[in-house]
Amino acid sequence: MKLFSIFGDPVSHSRSPIMHNCVFKNLNYNACYTRTHLLDGSKLKETFFSLGLSGANVTVPHKEAAFNACDEIRGFASKVGVVNTLINENGKLIGYNTDADGFMFAIEEFGDVKEILILGAGGTAKALAARFLQDGIKVSVINRSQGRLSYFQEIGCECFSWDNFKVKKYDLVVNTTSAGLKDEELPAPKEIIDVILDNSSFAADAIYGKLTPFLKLALEKNITFKDGSDMLLGQGVLANELFVNQELKKEDIKKHMQRSFNL
Repeated sequence: MKLFSIFGDPVSHSRSPIMHNCVFKNLNYNACYTRTHLLDGSKLKETFFSLGLSGANVTVPHKEAAFNACDEIRGFASKVGVVNTLINENGKLIGYNTDADGFMFAIEEFGDVKEILILGAGGTAKALAARFLQDGIKVSVINRSQGRLSYFQEIGCECFSWDNFKVKKYDLVVNTTSAGLKDEELPAPKEIIDVILDNSSFAADAIYGKLTPFLKLALEKNITFKDGSDMLLGQGVLANELFVNQELKKEDIKKHMQRSFNL
């Protein structure tokens, strides 16, 4: 039996085991998926192999550590320096990124999005910014401090800290920070979030399964929003394809993974 896991801190909230195990069980694939609470990202590689894993997903705050742990990076992950999916290929750790395409799947219903503001500057923000720019979308990024913005400036994003933010009209604002995951915090001071939402058509949060304070504020302002569930589904389908080495049909993976959200 193949064994898969998700690494993160926190990780107890993760729906990934339910999603992937639903696929494995219903499609008779001999595999099991579990959770691994990992405090130190530098221990990811040794933990992965000590557990005898065939593959894994990586969530906050270890996606950049996962990139550094890999023996080889493939596809979009090599462009952004962020890995969320790991495969054991003959004893080598191979890294991929399925977050960005998963998010593009999630925002399809928002229509023709041309201007996006990203809140936060971590691994998820990096992947999304690069993917948005690839589609010709204008991207702005706001982070608490300037320290982590150099990557975004280099790839052509308009960048702000909380201190120098200048608002404009956005089709979509996306929270990629962990604010609201374990607490009731907003991803930036309320006066900043208020003015951002007042100038945005849609809002999205990478956090799923919870109405975060950010989304509550969007709801109060009658802004159409969504949490990270569709992004989770989109990236999960792509990750599962990699886990099973394309032995299962994508349509079947998606059908059973979608059903898992009702469990």
